[in-house]
Amino acid sequence: MDYEIPTDRRYAESHEWVLATDEEGVLRVGITDFAQDELGDIVFAELPREDETFDRGDQFAVVESIKAVSDIYLPVSGTIEAVNDAITDRPELINEDPHGEGWLVEIRTDEDVDHLLTADEYEDQI
Repeated sequence: MDYEIPTDRRYAESHEWVLATDEEGVLRVGITDFAQDELGDIVFAELPREDETFDRGDQFAVVESIKAVSDIYLPVSGTIEAVNDAITDRPELINEDPHGEGWLVEIRTDEDVDHLLTADEYEDQI
């Protein structure tokens, strides 16, 4: 199956993506098209609160689908700047538009993203 893998962001082996926002040091985070497809219909998402801090690799969210409950991990360390509140009311946005309206959080970080996979490297992994 072909999955959408935008080339404007970086990817974690655990199937999260990060995308630089217009604000310096702030990255938007979501799960990949592959991940949402594997999960199936998403029915609930538990997201962190703004101003919470996390280390790279920490579990920061939980997504529940008709198939499973899955932990979501942060690819970088930092502080949550914004949470996508639309997900709370409409968790299906993650299925419908995982790289757009289905984003999960924005995080302020001083890390670079060189340790993450490029789109081509991620495509080779899945």
